[in-house]
Amino acid sequence: MPKELIATAPRQATLREYEERNLDADEIRVQTIFSSPKHGSGLRSFRADTKDYTSPFDRKRGIHHGLPAKLSYPTRLGDMAVGEVIEVGSEVDQWQIGNQVFSHLPIRQTHTLKSHQVEAVPTAMTPEAIVYSDPAGVALCAIQASEIMLGSTVAVFGLGAIGQMAAQQAKLQGARRVFASDPISIRRELATKHGVDVVIDPIADDAGELIRDLTDNAGVDISIEASANYAGMNDAIRSTGYAGRIVSAAYYVGDSSILSLEGEWHRNQLTIVSTRDVNPTLRNAPRWSTERLHAEAFDLLREGKLVVDGLIYPIVPFEDCVEAYLATDQRPAESIKLGVRHI
Repeated sequence: MPKELIATAPRQATLREYEERNLDADEIRVQTIFSSPKHGSGLRSFRADTKDYTSPFDRKRGIHHGLPAKLSYPTRLGDMAVGEVIEVGSEVDQWQIGNQVFSHLPIRQTHTLKSHQVEAVPTAMTPEAIVYSDPAGVALCAIQASEIMLGSTVAVFGLGAIGQMAAQQAKLQGARRVFASDPISIRRELATKHGVDVVIDPIADDAGELIRDLTDNAGVDISIEASANYAGMNDAIRSTGYAGRIVSAAYYVGDSSILSLEGEWHRNQLTIVSTRDVNPTLRNAPRWSTERLHAEAFDLLREGKLVVDGLIYPIVPFEDCVEAYLATDQRPAESIKLGVRHI
């Protein structure tokens, strides 16, 4: 029987067998080739310990309040998958056995779907590039809010999947010089490989001091904060020049007492904005919608203008995905974006 990756309780995962059912006339069955989870929102859901769970967000009132959320298990884990059509319903004419397709899907060996729920894999586009379309879209939302211009100096804090995409997009947007800060060496090495001019280990160096030294005390014009870490936001505040702009694409968790709004925040007259790619009204709406934003991010990947070589790390076989998923939660320094190879 095929298997799927599920959570059985907060921070507990296992593989579960499931039975295939007969296809409806308008359905297809897909055998998974490659899949990947989200590390940000996916792990927040897996841990179930953030404000979204302890004091849920009331969308009508726009605030968090109320009793803790009621959790229900088991839940499927994963975000996106690429696969091959292995069976088609009698009324399906747009797909044939052997077609390669992709969609937002959990980590499981097969998927039974309505025929319109998948898209065709573009010629020569790798599964690794396809599963990066989500972080690329989140990064693009931040870049659009950043007001980067030709010649801007930019710093990116946090080089996970979103930060890696933001650093590359800053260059595409016209940034003259891009700095990037992350304590994990493999992330810094890959950022350098993909065009970042200066990488910083914030454990070994004071990012604010170093960036001031390298910009003749001016600081950067714009910072993109993608670390989801309050220390990263502190570094962004210290690194951004007078009247500069900080764009946060992160949902912050952990000890907020380390965030300092003293000194630089006040004296340097900084602007901080938050971005979220799935808001019903984006800053550039109505011309830009979430759908257009992610379509553009996907095209940048398809055209090779954004590259993901080495950025799916680690890649594990499906039978090892439980241990690998738990490692992304317990030892995040060992990964950038997890990939699961099924075939």
